[in-house]
Amino acid sequence: MEIRELVCIGCPVGCSLKVTIKDGKAQKVEGNTCRIGEQYGINECTNPKRIVTSTVIVEGGEERVVPVKTEKDIPKEKIFDVIEELKKVKMRAPVNIGDIVIKDVSGTGVNIIAAKNNKKI
Repeated sequence: MEIRELVCIGCPVGCSLKVTIKDGKAQKVEGNTCRIGEQYGINECTNPKRIVTSTVIVEGGEERVVPVKTEKDIPKEKIFDVIEELKKVKMRAPVNIGDIVIKDVSGTGVNIIAAKNNKKI
């Protein structure tokens, strides 16, 4: 049995959580003041996920780069694979918010999208 301590980021309260794990499964979450904290503790200890944000190069645009992000969270262990894919991307202006930059990045089923407009010069 293992006990992990973490701070919940599910809401502004920031509860100190203690998650009891046995055989890779969360058995108990303590310290949370809401259900968000309980679910956060379980997910963070058994299947952590993250949103990835970065930038990619834009050719012929008002700015040299455009910020990009995953449409939703991806498995934490895929972050470095996603970053490696993003390093290879060069886009042509114009770029619009929501444009798909990479479909199904690193086999996650999640798209990378543009997070800002970048007009053509």
